Amino acid sequence: MLRFGLFGTGHWAAETHAAAIDAHPRAELAGVWGRDRDKAATLAGRHGVPVFEDVDALLEACDAIAVALPPDVQADIAVRAASAGRHLLLDKPLALSLADADRVVAAAEASGVASVVFFTQRYHPNVTGFLASTAAAGGWQHARATMFASIYQPGNPYGNSQWRLDRGALWDIGPHALSLILPVLGRVSRVAAMDGPSGLVHLLLTHDGGATSTLSLTLDAPPEAVTRDFVFFGENGTETVPPGDGSVLSAFGTAIDQLLEEIDAGTRDHRCDVRFGREVVAVLEAAETARAEGRTVEL
Repeated sequence: MLRFGLFGTGHWAAETHAAAIDAHPRAELAGVWGRDRDKAATLAGRHGVPVFEDVDALLEACDAIAVALPPDVQADIAVRAASAGRHLLLDKPLALSLADADRVVAAAEASGVASVVFFTQRYHPNVTGFLASTAAAGGWQHARATMFASIYQPGNPYGNSQWRLDRGALWDIGPHALSLILPVLGRVSRVAAMDGPSGLVHLLLTHDGGATSTLSLTLDAPPEAVTRDFVFFGENGTETVPPGDGSVLSAFGTAIDQLLEEIDAGTRDHRCDVRFGREVVAVLEAAETARAEGRTVEL
């Protein structure tokens, strides 16, 4: 049984992380830590586990961590956890700077812990199957990704998230878009970016081998304009990425399964590990520079 320390107390922590860990036959909650002790106590009480006021005490009590916190907070806890020999089930983005992402990777590699970053769509079997077959087909010249979300409507649990307000769609849903494009088109070598109205950000990426992709992202679309669309264009025509055919809970359960496989086999080559998380952060940071300075950034 893999004992998870849960770091975080918000909607995502409660309704996805804690619920999926509780439901998994080979996982259990060892305890909860949060920046708001009252919320941590409430969530811990719901699952009949201890609340911890000290990060290191919870690390001592668990085998792995699951993190549902702002990315900058996550990075610091992930470094401490990896250094203590605890396996990592982290959220996207891995960090809010490449320097912090590098610290997480270095700590994980030094200790040899297994790591999985929860890019949600990458844990739906129909999506991963599509990406594998599309990448194998080859001949792709371009991809178009449009993700228009609308989180600032009454009742949305993420609308008051400060890090999302500060960093916007680029850092919140940009990782999801990149997690679907990179497996097919490969590493990004150049990034250009431009802002639009209502928090829109547009990226133009060049990939190794010369293929290109465009990403259009916002968290503040009119509700009637909410869209998720991913299309690859190439020698064999077009292919559209299907939506995941499972729930968020089933996807998180799959992430736990895959972390356990890494631990059981002693392998450290998961396709969405902290090294891939770091690759995504590198693109996001380059895009931030491109927006601010109005130039193309080389990676």
